[in-house]
Amino acid sequence: MSIQEITRWVSELINQHHYWAAPIVFLLAFGESLAFLSLLLPATVILLALGALLADSVVPFWWLWAAASAGAWLGDSVSYWLGYHFKDNVTNWWPLSRKPWLLARGHAFFERWGTLSIFLGRFFGPLRAIVPLVGGICAMPRLPFQLANLASACLWAFAMLTPGAFAMPWLMAWLN
Repeated sequence: MSIQEITRWVSELINQHHYWAAPIVFLLAFGESLAFLSLLLPATVILLALGALLADSVVPFWWLWAAASAGAWLGDSVSYWLGYHFKDNVTNWWPLSRKPWLLARGHAFFERWGTLSIFLGRFFGPLRAIVPLVGGICAMPRLPFQLANLASACLWAFAMLTPGAFAMPWLMAWLN
């Protein structure tokens, strides 16, 4: 399945069954933030497209923002936990076993920016999945990790859903 087909399928599912919107958005944000799975799941594109559906949806924007924030927060929390408990053994897990440079880049980013790397990493593709894992491997204290994780999850979720949800109605009104 192509990314367009997946996006269309998810969009149609939500259009037909709006009560599934929040759980789907939660799972997409979780998968996009979870180490390993994030490298395979094109959730960013889907979430951006779903934002456009919000303009005509009966589901309130803030409900889906909360679901996306919670999913992103939990994904990074699980990634941190995996790193914290399994340490360097994660280098033997796929896909890191085939792409060791991802962990090296994530570690360099973490060493340079510290706690701020947890916040910033969420907004940069492959770093989104790796930096929380590295934070756990390096035994970053939990409180600073979770504060940066929560703040970045809330902002990231807003950034994913807002363009379509608020710009689409404005654009349609402007075009008419």
